[in-house]
Amino acid sequence: MKSKYLLPLFLIIQIILLQLIPFFPESVERYYSNGLYLSISQFSRTALGNMPFSVGDCLYILLIFFVLKWFWDKRKSWKQNWKDNSLQLLSAFSVFYFLFHILWALNYYRQPLFEKMEIKREYTDADLLGFTKKLITKTNQIQIQLTKSDSLKVVFPYSQEQVFTMNLNGYNNLSRQHQNFRFQNLSNKKSLFSVPLTYMGFGGYLNPFTNEANVNYLGPMYSFPMTTNHEMAHQMGFANETECNFIGFLASVKNDNLYVKYSGYSYALRYCLGILEYNNPESFDQLLKTVHPGILKNYQESINFRKKYKTPIETGFYLFYDQFLKLNQQKDGIESYSKFVNLMVNYYKDNQL
Repeated sequence: MKSKYLLPLFLIIQIILLQLIPFFPESVERYYSNGLYLSISQFSRTALGNMPFSVGDCLYILLIFFVLKWFWDKRKSWKQNWKDNSLQLLSAFSVFYFLFHILWALNYYRQPLFEKMEIKREYTDADLLGFTKKLITKTNQIQIQLTKSDSLKVVFPYSQEQVFTMNLNGYNNLSRQHQNFRFQNLSNKKSLFSVPLTYMGFGGYLNPFTNEANVNYLGPMYSFPMTTNHEMAHQMGFANETECNFIGFLASVKNDNLYVKYSGYSYALRYCLGILEYNNPESFDQLLKTVHPGILKNYQESINFRKKYKTPIETGFYLFYDQFLKLNQQKDGIESYSKFVNLMVNYYKDNQL
C-alpha cells in the first residue's frame, strides 16, 4: 500500500473505534481520564502555564495561516491533482483528529458524573422552586455584604490575572470533600480570540492541544470567576458542559473570597430563574421581587453586553456548536449548559448550600 493512503485509512479506523468506545465508559474512565490524560494534562499545564500569553491561540493563528496558504497554492492545480490534494487534506485531518482525541477529547466518553456521584438527574417543580429560594437568600446575603446596599451592583476590585490565582482556593477547598476535583498547575489565559468569542456568544474555551483555559476577557467582571472555573473543570478532564457548569459552580461557592462566591451564586440563580420564567411564570414573577435590585443590575450588565455584540454570527455558530456537542456524546446539545441545574438541585438535597 502506498504511504499516501495510510493516514486517510487511519482516519477511517479512528471513526470506527469511536463508534465502539461509548460502550466502555468504565475503561475510558480508568485508563484514560484517570490514567493517561492526567499525565498529558499535567505536562501541558506545567510546560505552558507560566507563559504570559495563550500558546494555543497562537498555534491556531498559524494553523489558519498555513491552511489558507495551502489552498491558495493549490488553487490552479486543484482540478488536475484533485485526488492527491484530497488525500493530503484527509491525511492532515487524520493527524488533527487523532491529537484532538488522545490529548483531551476521549473524555467525552468517560462515565457520567451523576453516576459517579450518585446524583439523580430529574427534579420536580417544587424541588426547583425550593432550591431557587435558597439561592436567592444566599446571593442576596453576599451582595449586601459586598456593596452595603441592596440596590448597588457588585463591582470587582480584582484584576483578571488575580482571579485566575484566586480560583485555586475554591478547588482546593472542594477537593477536601471530593478528591476527583483536585486541581494543580494553573494554565489560565486571556484569549487572543476574545472579540470573535464575544460575537459567537461564548465566555471561553479549552484548547485541547495545549490544555490552556482561554477565557474571554471582555465580558462583565462579576461572571469572570465562574467562567474561569468552568474552563478549569474542562482542564481536569470533564468534557460535558453540564458537568463543567456544575463543578465550576461548586468551586466558586467553596471559595473563601466573597466576590468569587457571588460569581457562582449569581450565575446559578440566573439559570434557575430562567427555567422558572419559561416553565412557571407566576412563580418567577413572585421570586423576582425578592431578588436584590443590585443583583438584577449585574444581570442587566450581561444583557447589555450581549446586545452590543449581537449578530447573526452568534446564531450560526450556536447551530454549529449544538451539532458538535450532539456528535460528542451530549445529546442535549447547547442546552447542556443549563442542565447543570438538575445536578445542583439534587446535589443540595443532601448537602448544605
